[in-house]
Amino acid sequence: MNNFTKYLDINKEVLDGLRYYMPIVALESTIISHGMPYPENIETALSLEKIVRENGAIPATMGIIKGRIKIGLNREEMEFLAKTKDIVKTSRRDIPYVVGMGLSGGTTVAATMIFSQYAGIRVFATGGIGGVHRNAAKSFDISADLTELSNSNVAVICSGGKAILDIGLTLERLETFGVPVIGYGTDDFPAFYTRSSGHKVVMRADSPQECAKIMKTKWDLDLDGGIVVANPIPAEYEAHRDITEKAIELALYEADKNGITGKSITPFLLDKIKEFTTGESLAANMALVKNNALLAAQIAVEYSKLENGS
Repeated sequence: MNNFTKYLDINKEVLDGLRYYMPIVALESTIISHGMPYPENIETALSLEKIVRENGAIPATMGIIKGRIKIGLNREEMEFLAKTKDIVKTSRRDIPYVVGMGLSGGTTVAATMIFSQYAGIRVFATGGIGGVHRNAAKSFDISADLTELSNSNVAVICSGGKAILDIGLTLERLETFGVPVIGYGTDDFPAFYTRSSGHKVVMRADSPQECAKIMKTKWDLDLDGGIVVANPIPAEYEAHRDITEKAIELALYEADKNGITGKSITPFLLDKIKEFTTGESLAANMALVKNNALLAAQIAVEYSKLENGS
């Protein structure tokens, strides 16, 4: 038995899905604990699970509750993360501390990938991945999401990189790590609130079946590490690029002025961007993550068919 299994609680629905090789989609919990205000956070989390189920897959929202790693949170546990103060934003480096000290944490992209790997879940839906932050040459602020994408065999369905990043350097880093970046129905890498970042992708897939084939081929060839499926935000919810960029510049200025760094910077910037865009960014955030959950469920279904030989 692997040592990590003694730290895991896998809920019955997810456990049954794993036993019978059913399609499963992992979901993060920082969207509950840090990404959105209450009650939008819990409403969005529940709606994501509903979308996954309606499209033929089982949702597995990850989190840490009082030192226990939860593979599949129930409603009560989600409410706990949504309402409780001092929930730790948990990435790879934080997991031993949060679990060992019996604390509670919302999982980032990196932590959710790790927990997905523990459970054997291959598909994960999120909003946007972290990456190389602007001014990283000075701050050295590079998200652990990128390192985890080089390690964990999980496909991350996202709307590209968070808009606050240096997208070009983020893509260069992913290339160095050998992580395939697939544009879903697009030749342009999306930038979270907008459908294009101005950077091209060299790989494209136009159906869930094509995404699943790429995933299965990669791991059949023992090429460890993840895959990024970059799914643009629906056009009707796309933010105005010039307004968003101006909001990001203002938010970065305020973060620098207030000495905000490290893992505190992303929620600070997203809050400021929401403020500067009069809430437009929150509506876009909710729309894109739901769109990603839909695609993730479809990909999980197709990947399950390939794994089961059908």
